Amino acid sequence: MAMWDRIKEQAKGLQQQSQGAGHTSGGTAGGRQPGAGASGGSKEKLVGLFKSQLGSLKTELKSGAYRDASMAMCALVAAADGSVDAAERQHVENLILQNDVLRNFPPEQLRQRFNKHVDQLMFDFPQGRADALQEITKAAKKPVEAKAVVQTGFVIAGADGYIAPAEAQVLREACTALGFSPQEFGL
Repeated sequence: MAMWDRIKEQAKGLQQQSQGAGHTSGGTAGGRQPGAGASGGSKEKLVGLFKSQLGSLKTELKSGAYRDASMAMCALVAAADGSVDAAERQHVENLILQNDVLRNFPPEQLRQRFNKHVDQLMFDFPQGRADALQEITKAAKKPVEAKAVVQTGFVIAGADGYIAPAEAQVLREACTALGFSPQEFGL
């Protein structure tokens, strides 16, 4: 538990630092409007912190529950705006396969689970969302894995240096489903 307390303190420090320094971003990323969504600099630091923390837990994150919940989380992030085109699906799939921690699992298992959730979300978004959140909730039994699922979602959402409001909302919902305060993750 002491490790998670340190992580929480680091995240809180980054959040306070970003609030004190003002919310300026170095321009628009990917054609997004300035000021839309989360601030670039502070969220980029938080994503980097989460990526580092996940890397340090790589040997502990080998369970099927973490794998399945993470793929549901990635699908929710990809579909946060209500649609996932072929290019976005491929982009998120590549991020998943390049993720150091997710390399604990065979790529085909990751692809299959991610695509299953994306397909469900695109066929019937409310039901697909409920199914994905149910899968995410299964990780709540192990706090280390549960936090790692949210962090994985955060890393995927912030891979482009920006977390869209719809992505932040999905991350908040996952936090709630897992029994965490979204503020623990800077949301």
